[in-house]
Amino acid sequence: MKRFLSAVLILLIACSVCKACKQEKQNIKQTEVAFKKEGELSIFDSKNETLKVGLDIEIADTDFDIQTGLMYRNTMATKQGMLFVFEDEQERFFYMKNTRIPLDIVYINANRNIVSFQKNAQPFNEASLPSNAPAKYVLEINAGLADTWALNVGDSISFKTQ
Repeated sequence: MKRFLSAVLILLIACSVCKACKQEKQNIKQTEVAFKKEGELSIFDSKNETLKVGLDIEIADTDFDIQTGLMYRNTMATKQGMLFVFEDEQERFFYMKNTRIPLDIVYINANRNIVSFQKNAQPFNEASLPSNAPAKYVLEINAGLADTWALNVGDSISFKTQ
């Protein structure tokens, strides 16, 4: 009988500890990652004559920044974006794991010309979103802006960092 009561007591203590852990987990909130302007980017038409749009950009050029990208963000302003800068030019594959906002993904070659798009990439979707052409840069902007700004393959970018 003593063993039975001891076992019941241990079970009750374990259950209360487990409930407390669950309650504590529910109270943990993800810290909002704030936009940090690290440069400015301009997009020009294919004749390199007319400025289509100017953006404030955050730069992703380290392994950590490239892997994290825009994950865990709740919003991004219309005239903001993230520019991924790679050391080499090759076909790129992006996905939306832990990304809360829909995005247009713009793939750009080493000559800084747009080579392809993945439009309206859906939050949390882990499907591969390929560039279908070699790319050295990738620009992420809010979904729908590539169409709103009438971006086309062949348009070019220029950017400067701060």
